Amino acid sequence: MSGKLFLLLVAALWLAAAALPAAAHPAADETPRTAVVSAFPPEMAVLRADLEDGASHPVNGVEFVTGRLAGRDVLLFLSGISTVNAAMTVQLALDSFSIDRIVFSGIAGGVDPGLRIGDVVVADRWGQYLESVFARKVGDGWEKPPFFTYPYANFGMMFPRSVTVSRAGSARPETRFWFPVDETLLDGARRVAAEVVLDRCTDENRCLPHVPRIVIGGAGVSGGAFIDNAEFRDYVFGTFGARVLDMESAAVAHVAWANGVPFVAVRSLSDLAGGSGQANQLEVFFRLAAVNAARVVKAILAETAGG
Repeated sequence: MSGKLFLLLVAALWLAAAALPAAAHPAADETPRTAVVSAFPPEMAVLRADLEDGASHPVNGVEFVTGRLAGRDVLLFLSGISTVNAAMTVQLALDSFSIDRIVFSGIAGGVDPGLRIGDVVVADRWGQYLESVFARKVGDGWEKPPFFTYPYANFGMMFPRSVTVSRAGSARPETRFWFPVDETLLDGARRVAAEVVLDRCTDENRCLPHVPRIVIGGAGVSGGAFIDNAEFRDYVFGTFGARVLDMESAAVAHVAWANGVPFVAVRSLSDLAGGSGQANQLEVFFRLAAVNAARVVKAILAETAGG
Protein backbone atom coordinates (compact mmCIF):
# COMPACT_ATOMS: atom_id res chain seq x y z
CA MET A 1 0.00 0.00 0.00
CA SER A 2 1.37 3.42 -0.94
CA GLY A 3 1.79 6.14 1.66
CA LYS A 4 -0.85 8.29 -0.08
CA LEU A 5 -3.38 5.45 -0.16
CA PHE A 6 -2.71 4.70 3.52
CA LEU A 7 -3.39 8.32 4.52
CA LEU A 8 -6.59 8.38 2.45
CA LEU A 9 -7.75 5.21 4.20
CA VAL A 10 -7.03 6.71 7.64
CA ALA A 11 -8.99 9.85 6.71
CA ALA A 12 -11.94 7.80 5.50
CA LEU A 13 -12.01 5.74 8.69
CA TRP A 14 -11.87 8.89 10.82
CA LEU A 15 -14.79 10.46 8.94
CA ALA A 16 -16.80 7.28 9.31
CA ALA A 17 -16.16 7.18 13.06
CA ALA A 18 -17.04 10.85 13.41
CA ALA A 19 -20.43 10.20 11.79
CA LEU A 20 -21.44 7.61 14.39
CA PRO A 21 -23.84 8.86 17.08
CA ALA A 22 -22.37 9.07 20.57
CA ALA A 23 -24.02 7.00 23.29
CA ALA A 24 -25.76 9.39 25.66
CA HIS A 25 -25.63 9.10 29.45
CA PRO A 26 -28.28 10.86 31.53
CA ALA A 27 -26.87 13.79 33.48
CA ALA A 28 -26.48 12.66 37.10
CA ASP A 29 -25.89 16.16 38.43
CA GLU A 30 -26.23 19.59 36.80
CA THR A 31 -24.05 21.63 39.18
CA PRO A 32 -20.85 22.89 37.50
CA ARG A 33 -18.00 21.10 39.23
CA THR A 34 -14.25 20.62 39.23
CA ALA A 35 -13.45 17.00 38.46
CA VAL A 36 -10.74 15.77 40.83
CA VAL A 37 -9.36 12.50 39.54
CA SER A 38 -6.96 9.89 40.91
CA ALA A 39 -5.82 6.61 39.42
CA PHE A 40 -6.20 4.21 42.35
CA PRO A 41 -7.89 4.10 45.77
CA PRO A 42 -5.04 5.14 48.12
CA GLU A 43 -4.68 8.40 46.18
CA MET A 44 -8.40 9.12 46.31
CA ALA A 45 -8.75 8.22 50.00
CA VAL A 46 -6.68 11.26 50.98
CA LEU A 47 -9.13 13.54 49.15
CA ARG A 48 -12.29 11.73 50.26
CA ALA A 49 -11.28 12.27 53.90
CA ASP A 50 -11.83 16.03 53.53
CA LEU A 51 -14.91 15.92 51.30
CA GLU A 52 -18.06 17.61 52.61
CA ASP A 53 -21.64 16.65 51.69
CA GLY A 54 -20.52 13.65 49.71
CA ALA A 55 -23.05 11.82 47.54
CA SER A 56 -22.40 8.80 45.33
CA HIS A 57 -23.56 8.59 41.70
CA PRO A 58 -22.68 5.27 40.03
CA VAL A 59 -22.47 5.39 36.23
CA ASN A 60 -21.45 2.36 34.14
CA GLY A 61 -19.89 0.74 37.19
CA VAL A 62 -17.83 3.82 38.11
CA GLU A 63 -18.53 5.56 41.43
CA PHE A 64 -18.66 9.33 40.96
CA VAL A 65 -18.88 11.30 44.21
CA THR A 66 -20.15 14.87 44.36
CA GLY A 67 -19.47 17.22 47.25
CA ARG A 68 -17.44 20.20 48.45
CA LEU A 69 -13.67 20.24 48.76
CA ALA A 70 -11.55 23.28 49.69
CA GLY A 71 -14.44 25.63 48.93
CA ARG A 72 -15.21 24.10 45.53
CA ASP A 73 -18.06 22.02 44.17
CA VAL A 74 -16.23 18.91 43.05
CA LEU A 75 -16.70 15.54 41.43
CA LEU A 76 -14.31 12.89 42.74
CA PHE A 77 -13.67 9.63 40.92
CA LEU A 78 -11.05 7.05 40.08
CA SER A 79 -9.76 6.92 36.53
CA GLY A 80 -8.28 3.48 36.96
CA ILE A 81 -4.63 2.80 36.16
CA SER A 82 -3.52 3.08 32.47
CA THR A 83 -4.02 5.51 29.64
CA VAL A 84 -7.04 3.67 28.26
CA ASN A 85 -8.85 3.56 31.61
CA ALA A 86 -8.09 7.23 32.21
CA ALA A 87 -9.35 8.39 28.82
CA MET A 88 -12.48 6.24 29.00
CA THR A 89 -13.45 7.25 32.54
CA VAL A 90 -12.81 10.97 32.11
CA GLN A 91 -14.88 11.05 28.92
CA LEU A 92 -17.65 9.22 30.78
CA ALA A 93 -17.53 11.89 33.48
CA LEU A 94 -17.68 14.69 30.91
CA ASP A 95 -20.69 13.04 29.26
CA SER A 96 -22.51 12.50 32.56
CA PHE A 97 -21.81 15.63 34.63
CA SER A 98 -21.33 19.37 34.27
CA ILE A 99 -17.54 19.69 34.56
CA ASP A 100 -15.82 23.05 34.18
CA ARG A 101 -12.25 21.87 34.77
CA ILE A 102 -10.24 18.73 35.55
CA VAL A 103 -7.51 18.31 38.17
CA PHE A 104 -5.56 15.05 38.44
CA SER A 105 -4.05 14.18 41.83
CA GLY A 106 -1.62 11.31 42.24
CA ILE A 107 1.80 9.75 42.34
CA ALA A 108 4.37 9.36 39.57
CA GLY A 109 7.91 8.36 38.73
CA GLY A 110 10.58 11.04 38.76
CA VAL A 111 12.58 11.54 35.57
CA ASP A 112 14.41 14.84 36.05
CA PRO A 113 17.64 14.01 37.95
CA GLY A 114 17.21 17.26 39.90
CA LEU A 115 14.04 15.94 41.57
CA ARG A 116 13.67 13.61 44.53
CA ILE A 117 11.03 11.36 46.07
CA GLY A 118 8.21 13.35 47.65
CA ASP A 119 8.62 16.35 45.34
CA VAL A 120 5.46 17.55 43.60
CA VAL A 121 5.49 18.40 39.89
CA VAL A 122 2.83 20.48 38.16
CA ALA A 123 3.84 20.15 34.51
CA ASP A 124 2.76 22.69 31.88
CA ARG A 125 2.31 20.12 29.09
CA TRP A 126 1.84 16.38 28.65
CA GLY A 127 2.71 13.97 25.85
CA GLN A 128 2.33 10.25 25.22
CA TYR A 129 5.72 8.60 24.73
CA LEU A 130 4.21 5.26 23.71
CA GLU A 131 2.44 6.76 20.71
CA SER A 132 5.18 5.09 18.72
CA VAL A 133 6.20 3.04 15.74
CA PHE A 134 8.11 -0.13 16.57
CA ALA A 135 10.44 -0.12 13.58
CA ARG A 136 11.71 -2.97 11.44
CA LYS A 137 15.26 -4.11 12.10
CA VAL A 138 17.41 -3.78 8.98
CA GLY A 139 21.09 -4.56 9.38
CA ASP A 140 22.46 -2.40 12.17
CA GLY A 141 19.63 0.13 11.96
CA TRP A 142 15.89 0.60 11.78
CA GLU A 143 13.53 1.06 8.83
CA LYS A 144 10.64 3.37 9.67
CA PRO A 145 7.37 3.57 7.69
CA PRO A 146 7.57 6.77 5.59
CA PHE A 147 3.95 7.86 6.12
CA PHE A 148 4.46 9.02 9.75
CA THR A 149 6.44 11.93 11.09
CA TYR A 150 8.93 11.37 13.89
CA PRO A 151 9.48 14.46 16.06
CA TYR A 152 11.78 12.80 18.60
CA ALA A 153 14.73 10.44 18.78
CA ASN A 154 14.13 6.73 19.14
CA PHE A 155 14.83 4.30 21.96
CA GLY A 156 15.91 1.21 20.08
CA MET A 157 13.05 0.13 17.83
CA MET A 158 10.64 2.61 19.48
CA PHE A 159 10.16 5.80 17.45
CA PRO A 160 7.77 8.28 19.13
CA ARG A 161 5.24 9.99 16.89
CA SER A 162 2.49 12.53 17.30
CA VAL A 163 -1.19 11.66 17.59
CA THR A 164 -4.04 12.97 15.43
CA VAL A 165 -7.05 14.17 17.39
CA SER A 166 -10.30 15.97 16.62
CA ARG A 167 -11.64 18.80 18.77
CA ALA A 168 -14.97 20.55 19.16
CA GLY A 169 -15.06 23.61 16.91
CA SER A 170 -12.16 22.52 14.70
CA ALA A 171 -12.71 22.05 10.99
CA ARG A 172 -10.33 19.10 10.77
CA PRO A 173 -8.27 16.83 13.04
CA GLU A 174 -4.94 18.13 14.34
CA THR A 175 -1.70 16.19 14.73
CA ARG A 176 0.28 17.06 17.86
CA PHE A 177 2.53 15.51 20.51
CA TRP A 178 2.00 17.90 23.44
CA PHE A 179 -1.25 18.80 25.17
CA PRO A 180 -0.99 21.99 27.26
CA VAL A 181 -2.41 22.43 30.74
CA ASP A 182 -4.63 25.35 31.66
CA GLU A 183 -2.73 28.59 32.40
CA THR A 184 -5.16 29.74 35.09
CA LEU A 185 -4.76 26.50 37.02
CA LEU A 186 -1.00 26.63 36.50
CA ASP A 187 -0.93 30.18 37.86
CA GLY A 188 -2.90 28.98 40.88
CA ALA A 189 -0.25 26.32 41.46
CA ARG A 190 2.48 28.96 41.26
CA ARG A 191 0.72 31.10 43.86
CA VAL A 192 0.41 28.30 46.41
CA ALA A 193 3.81 26.69 45.78
CA ALA A 194 5.59 28.78 48.40
CA GLU A 195 2.89 28.25 51.02
CA VAL A 196 2.18 24.52 51.01
CA VAL A 197 4.30 22.44 53.41
CA LEU A 198 4.93 18.91 52.15
CA ASP A 199 5.47 15.78 54.25
CA ARG A 200 8.87 14.09 54.45
CA CYS A 201 7.97 11.20 56.78
CA THR A 202 5.59 8.30 56.29
CA ASP A 203 3.04 7.16 58.88
CA GLU A 204 5.57 4.48 59.86
CA ASN A 205 8.12 7.25 60.53
CA ARG A 206 10.30 6.41 57.56
CA CYS A 207 11.66 9.82 56.68
CA LEU A 208 13.22 11.25 53.55
CA PRO A 209 16.60 12.93 54.04
CA HIS A 210 15.25 16.09 52.41
CA VAL A 211 12.19 18.33 52.57
CA PRO A 212 10.14 17.80 49.38
CA ARG A 213 9.47 20.82 47.18
CA ILE A 214 6.92 21.90 44.59
CA VAL A 215 8.10 22.40 41.01
CA ILE A 216 5.92 24.25 38.51
CA GLY A 217 6.31 23.89 34.74
CA GLY A 218 8.21 21.62 32.42
CA ALA A 219 6.99 18.54 30.63
CA GLY A 220 5.36 15.34 31.75
CA VAL A 221 4.88 12.15 29.74
CA SER A 222 2.59 9.15 30.09
CA GLY A 223 2.36 5.66 28.66
CA GLY A 224 0.78 2.31 29.32
CA ALA A 225 3.89 0.88 31.00
CA PHE A 226 5.26 0.98 34.53
CA ILE A 227 8.82 2.26 34.16
CA ASP A 228 11.57 1.03 36.48
CA ASN A 229 14.52 1.26 34.12
CA ALA A 230 17.38 3.74 34.53
CA GLU A 231 18.37 3.68 30.85
CA PHE A 232 14.84 4.43 29.66
CA ARG A 233 14.49 7.10 32.35
CA ASP A 234 17.60 8.85 31.00
CA TYR A 235 16.18 8.61 27.48
CA VAL A 236 12.87 10.18 28.52
CA PHE A 237 14.61 13.07 30.25
CA GLY A 238 17.07 13.67 27.43
CA THR A 239 14.56 13.28 24.59
CA PHE A 240 11.42 14.97 25.90
CA GLY A 241 12.88 17.12 28.68
CA ALA A 242 10.31 15.43 30.92
CA ARG A 243 10.38 15.90 34.66
CA VAL A 244 7.94 13.15 35.49
CA LEU A 245 6.21 10.15 33.94
CA ASP A 246 3.04 8.27 34.79
CA MET A 247 0.34 6.13 33.20
CA GLU A 248 -2.64 8.51 32.96
CA SER A 249 -2.03 12.28 32.85
CA ALA A 250 -1.30 12.68 29.13
CA ALA A 251 -4.41 10.67 28.25
CA VAL A 252 -6.54 12.94 30.45
CA ALA A 253 -4.84 16.01 28.96
CA HIS A 254 -5.71 14.61 25.51
CA VAL A 255 -9.39 14.14 26.42
CA ALA A 256 -9.59 17.53 28.13
CA TRP A 257 -8.07 19.27 25.11
CA ALA A 258 -10.46 17.49 22.73
CA ASN A 259 -13.43 18.63 24.84
CA GLY A 260 -12.13 22.17 25.47
CA VAL A 261 -12.05 21.67 29.26
CA PRO A 262 -9.24 23.22 31.39
CA PHE A 263 -6.88 20.62 32.87
CA VAL A 264 -3.91 20.33 35.19
CA ALA A 265 -2.16 17.35 36.80
CA VAL A 266 -0.48 17.41 40.20
CA ARG A 267 1.96 14.53 40.57
CA SER A 268 4.16 13.69 43.55
CA LEU A 269 7.14 11.40 43.12
CA SER A 270 6.75 8.02 44.82
CA ASP A 271 9.83 6.61 43.07
CA LEU A 272 12.49 7.55 40.53
CA ALA A 273 11.47 5.23 37.67
CA GLY A 274 14.57 3.07 38.10
CA GLY A 275 16.97 5.92 38.75
CA SER A 276 17.51 5.54 42.49
CA GLY A 277 20.24 2.90 42.33
CA GLN A 278 18.21 0.59 44.56
CA ALA A 279 14.94 -1.35 44.50
CA ASN A 280 11.87 0.61 43.47
CA GLN A 281 10.55 2.55 46.46
CA LEU A 282 6.93 3.06 45.43
CA GLU A 283 5.58 0.72 48.11
CA VAL A 284 7.45 2.68 50.80
CA PHE A 285 6.57 6.21 49.75
CA PHE A 286 3.35 6.01 47.72
CA ARG A 287 1.11 7.25 50.55
CA LEU A 288 3.47 10.10 51.42
CA ALA A 289 3.50 11.08 47.75
CA ALA A 290 -0.29 10.80 47.50
CA VAL A 291 -0.70 13.04 50.56
CA ASN A 292 1.68 15.64 49.12
CA ALA A 293 -0.11 15.69 45.77
CA ALA A 294 -3.53 15.99 47.44
CA ARG A 295 -2.29 18.81 49.66
CA VAL A 296 -1.25 20.83 46.60
CA VAL A 297 -4.52 20.03 44.81
CA LYS A 298 -6.59 21.28 47.74
CA ALA A 299 -4.49 24.44 47.90
CA ILE A 300 -5.07 25.08 44.19
CA LEU A 301 -8.81 24.54 44.62
CA ALA A 302 -8.93 26.97 47.53
CA GLU A 303 -6.78 29.54 45.71
CA THR A 304 -8.97 29.49 42.62
CA ALA A 305 -12.32 29.03 44.38
CA GLY A 306 -13.53 32.43 43.18
CA GLY A 307 -12.41 31.87 39.59
